[in-house]
Amino acid sequence: MSKFFNGLEKYIYWTSIPKMGINDIVDILIVSVMIYLIVKWIKTTRAWVLLKGIIILLCIAFAAYILQLHTVSWILSNTMSVGITAILIVFQPELRNALEQLGRKNWVTDIFSTESRQEEQEYTARTLQEISRAAIEMGKVKTGALIVLERTVALGEYERTGIPIDAKVSSQLLINIFEHNTPLHDGAVIIRNNRVVSATCYLPLSDSVEIDKEMGTRHRAAVGISEVSDSLTVIVSEETGGISIARDGKIIRHLDPQGLRDELSVLREEKGQNKKFKLWKGRNRNEKKN
Repeated sequence: MSKFFNGLEKYIYWTSIPKMGINDIVDILIVSVMIYLIVKWIKTTRAWVLLKGIIILLCIAFAAYILQLHTVSWILSNTMSVGITAILIVFQPELRNALEQLGRKNWVTDIFSTESRQEEQEYTARTLQEISRAAIEMGKVKTGALIVLERTVALGEYERTGIPIDAKVSSQLLINIFEHNTPLHDGAVIIRNNRVVSATCYLPLSDSVEIDKEMGTRHRAAVGISEVSDSLTVIVSEETGGISIARDGKIIRHLDPQGLRDELSVLREEKGQNKKFKLWKGRNRNEKKN
């Protein structure tokens, strides 16, 4: 009987809530705030996609450990150590910017701020129409332009290199931004959730050898941003007035007005297909429950 009570006492001890002091509460709050700020920062950079990939690899490693897949476990364990060093090298600019922002931010307002990045929203027909109209008009007078439409991959790190705008998309606004000899004409415009969020943004240049030598920096920047994100970029050539679109590391050139509208309409079609797929999954789930 004494053994039974001793075992019961140990069980109650392990399942009981430990005593918490003020130091423990402060410790938990500090760690929670740190994790929140790190995740919030990651979601505005390309590191968010990398984090998803790391989570998938950890799930594979856990499954390999459970199923005793020794070869897979050996490969993952040996590549993880090298992968951490590679991550630090690849994302060195992002980490440097994060440390620079560490001393510039107002942490009190940042922690209690209710603003957060919204999920990818569908680009309205009006927004795409205004963008195509602006590109066509600028092409007629050979005004160079670079318009980036953000999708699921956040472009916060490139947005911060420009000047904040936060205005509703209109053809008149875009034409005025890229007008010659104006303060905002140099660089790219980033559009998110049907709003112009930033202008004069610097984009990464592509090193691809497949790009035609006659294309300049504007086209290489458009291809470069499409290589590191799933964005779609509209380019208007300053030399020829030709309109192009860069997407998935490729560039489509010499688009006529109808071709430009067709390429932009893909954004709405893909979003609609994703919605249909989600509705179809939900309908199947409900049918199984019934």
